Amino acid sequence: MNVVLTILLAVQLLSAVGMIALILMQHGKGADAGAAFGGGGAGSASLFGASGGANFMSRSTGVLAAIFLTCTLGLAYFGNLRQAPSTGSVLEGAVIPGQSPAAAQIPDSSGPAAVPAPAAVETVPTGTGAAQIPGK
Repeated sequence: MNVVLTILLAVQLLSAVGMIALILMQHGKGADAGAAFGGGGAGSASLFGASGGANFMSRSTGVLAAIFLTCTLGLAYFGNLRQAPSTGSVLEGAVIPGQSPAAAQIPDSSGPAAVPAPAAVETVPTGTGAAQIPGK
């Protein structure tokens, strides 16, 4: 399971870095107006053709975004998988306050551990603001 998570994380990081690079290399729609006033925009147009650069880069960015999304969903799914406990008891690993950790070890599964119940403490209301108990 850890191998799958490591591979998904590596692919996600590579696709994120690739998307960042492609997005930063693309020019916005406002860059065409700057080229009309003498800006040097001919270098990128000659590399990929007249409109091929925008199509190639935008399609590559879309593919990398789809890979990134798939890896994110895979990491969320595989990262939240948990194995079911062998027994249904929630209190198997509970430590009773005042008990040493060595004594807190659960005995074999022959039966539930005998834990003494706390002594019941009876409180008697005193004072003038205490509620009156009917019948006493």
